Amino acid sequence: MQGRFEAIGRVRAARQEATDDYWGDSESIITLGDRFSAEALEGLGDFSHVEILYLFHEVDPERIVSGARHPRNNHEWPRVGIFAQRGKNRPNRIGSTICRIVRLEGQSVIVAGLDAIDGTPVLDIKPVMVEFLPRSAVRQPQWSHELMQDYWKSDS
Repeated sequence: MQGRFEAIGRVRAARQEATDDYWGDSESIITLGDRFSAEALEGLGDFSHVEILYLFHEVDPERIVSGARHPRNNHEWPRVGIFAQRGKNRPNRIGSTICRIVRLEGQSVIVAGLDAIDGTPVLDIKPVMVEFLPRSAVRQPQWSHELMQDYWKSDS
């Protein structure tokens, strides 16, 4: 069954374009759309983190990858399928990031560490609960550690 998704809100952020690294200083405001009141965020402030699901809205549909590629077009890293990487050129263009809640203000959630650009449509906000995090050790290949080396660093 396929459904139609509507954004629940939008991101306001200083970053205007998606770049590969240096998201460490990012603080963003997610403001809910008019169909939601501040009541929709009630109780969220009791959590330290949220998972934000959002749309890579500026990805050109012609650039969507459905097979394999070298992450970031770096041929030193193995060619892997789009579902074995977190690139933005994915079939449904859905991004997901766990962020720290800084504070709530009315219909807005201010978060730290969201790798989304200004104007990004937000599809969902979920509180992070330990019970939904991995219940065993996380394993990942070496190239992915190299790829992420500067991702969360400060740009200054």
